[in-house]
Amino acid sequence: MTQAEQAAATSPATISVRRVTDADRPRVNAVMARAFDDDPVCNWIAKQDDRRSQRIADFLRIGLEKLTLPFGECYTTDDIQGGAYWNPPGTWKLGLLQQLLMLPDMARIAGWRRLPKIIHAIDKLEKRHPQKPHYYLLALGVEPELQGRGIGTQLMQPILERCDRDRMPAALESSKERNVLLYERNGFKVTEVFDIPHGGPPVWLMWREPQ
Repeated sequence: MTQAEQAAATSPATISVRRVTDADRPRVNAVMARAFDDDPVCNWIAKQDDRRSQRIADFLRIGLEKLTLPFGECYTTDDIQGGAYWNPPGTWKLGLLQQLLMLPDMARIAGWRRLPKIIHAIDKLEKRHPQKPHYYLLALGVEPELQGRGIGTQLMQPILERCDRDRMPAALESSKERNVLLYERNGFKVTEVFDIPHGGPPVWLMWREPQ
């Protein structure tokens, strides 16, 4: 095999990335639930019982349908291999009414007894969220058997390219240490490793200046 052939074999294939539509929601939700099934933060939030997987799926569904999709910056591929959920500047923080309306959903996911600890931990994490205007990557996931092929990088590109063009920073929280390198390759830098209170896992807070 020539050097050119070797490079072609190891380089990620270019895929078509587009915005998530209302019709895509069931399939995107299903892919993201599989992608996050082993996620430490999702498993800490979700009650660990025989409905654990469904609780995680419900948590991801809320992230798409209530927190990000209304702002029009959620992306997937033509054959729905994954998803990237973005919040535009100024839209990442929930208002008090939104938080109250989400309490029943969060109770079904976490269980009523654990809910106060979950809310307190999320509040502590939010207090470390940057206040400077930025795009916020709430979630990035790829079908488990397709991970490591560059799909996640390509899912991020529409917004990262806009960030560079408009000179706008971006932020995220990585719930897996092994994903930090992926984000660093795309210009993010770790600003803090935060241990979620009440026995939660660590998260890597990351920030990206426009390139």
